[in-house]
Amino acid sequence: MKNFFTVFFSSLLGVIISLVLVGLIFTLAVTSVLHQTIGGRDELAQEIKKNSVLFLDLSSEVNERSSSNPFQSLDFSGGEKQTLDVILMNLKNACSDSDIKGVYLKLGGGMEAGFATIEEIRNALLDFRKTGKFVVAYAEQYSQKAYYLATCSDKIFLNPQGGMDWKGLSAQIMFFKNALEKMDVEVQVFRHGKFKSAVEPFFLDKMSASNREQTEVFLNSIWKTMISGVSKSRGVSEEDLNLMADRLVVRNAQDALNKKLVDDLKYEDEVQLFIKQKLSLNESDKISIVKMVKYKKAMKRKFNEGEESDAKVAIIYAVGEIESGQGDDNTIGSDRIAKAICDARLDSTIKAIVLRVNSPGGSALASDIMWREVTLARKAKPFVVSMGDVAASGGYYISCAADYIFAHPNTITGSIGVFGIMPNAQRLLSQKLGITIDTVNTNKHSDLGTMFRPVSAEESEYMQHGVEDVYQVFISRVADGRKITTADVDSVGQGRVWSGSDAVGIKLVDELGGLEKAISFAASKAGLKSDEYGLVAFPKKVNPIEKFLSNAGSDLESKLLREKIGGQAKMLQALQYLIRVKGVQARLPFETLIY
Repeated sequence: MKNFFTVFFSSLLGVIISLVLVGLIFTLAVTSVLHQTIGGRDELAQEIKKNSVLFLDLSSEVNERSSSNPFQSLDFSGGEKQTLDVILMNLKNACSDSDIKGVYLKLGGGMEAGFATIEEIRNALLDFRKTGKFVVAYAEQYSQKAYYLATCSDKIFLNPQGGMDWKGLSAQIMFFKNALEKMDVEVQVFRHGKFKSAVEPFFLDKMSASNREQTEVFLNSIWKTMISGVSKSRGVSEEDLNLMADRLVVRNAQDALNKKLVDDLKYEDEVQLFIKQKLSLNESDKISIVKMVKYKKAMKRKFNEGEESDAKVAIIYAVGEIESGQGDDNTIGSDRIAKAICDARLDSTIKAIVLRVNSPGGSALASDIMWREVTLARKAKPFVVSMGDVAASGGYYISCAADYIFAHPNTITGSIGVFGIMPNAQRLLSQKLGITIDTVNTNKHSDLGTMFRPVSAEESEYMQHGVEDVYQVFISRVADGRKITTADVDSVGQGRVWSGSDAVGIKLVDELGGLEKAISFAASKAGLKSDEYGLVAFPKKVNPIEKFLSNAGSDLESKLLREKIGGQAKMLQALQYLIRVKGVQARLPFETLIY
């Protein structure tokens, strides 16, 4: 009986605590919605004091676009999630805000951001410095990405007991061939393009010669961009920077100081004292720190916040893998993005469109559906593409019809090629698990596509024919959009991956530049001056309560997975992709870790 009451009251207490937590979450979410819809943006704005410093903590993940989820900015590890759109918008606004005197940039080895994202933030901080304001960077440990970003600063500080990586870039690909053989799973592959290496992990145990070649080319291109920027900022030659990496001479914080990679070794309280001196404050004074997510004072241009301008530039965010259907903020659903492009095309107040692409590709069919809307929109108004960290394969497919394409030097793009895969788990089921499958068909090939038997020679030819058809359509789309021949496209295609800087030389990209440059270009093509238009973002955000409730579990699961195994989580996602992939794919080679 005692155990019964113990279990009963423990369960009751658990239910009560759960209800309280759910109620608290609901109240906070509703409050956030009411503030957004009733109070308005300016009433939520943190009051900015004179002599303030904007605080940018980039020690964790950086997403492309802010979410309607009221808890999106929270990082349960104690940090603060950042989004690129808010960072860029705030830095631009801070340039002309007399109350903001500088930026305190806090970095760390755990920063999760792509190379193009880092380049975009770095350029925005360099523009901020041109106004005469300061940028101070501090870290306990600099990763190579974090250090490259830090070199935009007036002063770079490092914890005296910290350190920094300086060893060059490395790319690693995980191969599943032997593991699949142990499980008696065969992956049947159909592809076009000798560089289309997305499927190699399933039938090879190391890189093919062509894949190694393309990886070396774009990896060295990214490294070249990095050391060129560091050399210019720090006054250290590129030759010396490469020698430092080759000889592993930066072994501790003192080495980094001796090699002029950092300006001084300080603890964080000493960095704050330095900032106080920059602000002409006394040692006992407090610094007025303004966090990025709170900085909302006097926004001159607003994203999706009820901008009533009669002339707008639309920014359409296409982020994640490409698939059919609606998708979400982390995947590109063809229905959702096609509708967004269509809505922007039909809105008479929208004078130009910028498609922001950050995608490794995915479904070829879904890509073509969005391509169609791009071609229609381009006929109606200026249509410009801004490429983020990656705009490859299907990501390039949806970009190629634009009037003009911008990319960063270290954007990963191209990968013009297609493939199809079909797992055969017959031996796994029969020999490992003792499971047999019996089938009844109305016709000879009715069960084509099943994972319970291998394909026949006739079916293999049928599948390969479909891949070849899609590839020919793909290169014709690129040829039409880029005004070059299909032969030229094929010569730089075959699934080959290029850096943004190399893509300019082969006419896959028009110009190097970020989102802000793309917006300005699109506006000028529409005949708009800088003070004559507002900005509106698509796709429209969903209700924040619905968003939170639908994604809370998956977001937490994803975060916990990343915290436990870091970047290797992407490798597990690659295996998940194998299970759910359907149809011919226009996708980047499987997750390549660059560090």
